[in-house]
Amino acid sequence: MTPEAPRHPLPPFSNDSTIEKVRLAEDGWNGRNPAKVALAYTPDSNWRNRAEFPEGRAQIEKFLVRKWANELDYRLIKELWAHDSNRIAVRYAYEYHDDSENWFQAHGNENWEFDEKGYMTRRFANINEHPIQEANRKFQWPLGRRPDDHSCLIDLGL
Repeated sequence: MTPEAPRHPLPPFSNDSTIEKVRLAEDGWNGRNPAKVALAYTPDSNWRNRAEFPEGRAQIEKFLVRKWANELDYRLIKELWAHDSNRIAVRYAYEYHDDSENWFQAHGNENWEFDEKGYMTRRFANINEHPIQEANRKFQWPLGRRPDDHSCLIDLGL
């Protein structure tokens, strides 16, 4: 159990609260602030992200610092796939470029588990990416939060 104040919405999740939790996670990652994003996880949270296994907020923050230093102009969309009382499955896609202006689009899914205070205790991510031409980018909003009227993954053909 985490000593911090609850992070709403809390489990058990309804469909509406799950959609809200997913959007809050997307907004946090699109803000690209590793210290702030790490606070959404329990102090002993464990992850699987491709072949990396960060444990705890300090390692998660270091992971995110490195990620966003290499994945420039990062933009992400997450969508609810399924949920139960304290678990959420999402699918997502994101776009970024490297320091040589090579663009990539990544697709994946995540399984999340939350404690009773709404902090994520586990995150298991599977990700595949491929190079794209800049002209084929689909996530063109200004850096930061995705606009509410932006197309969802299904509408974008993803």
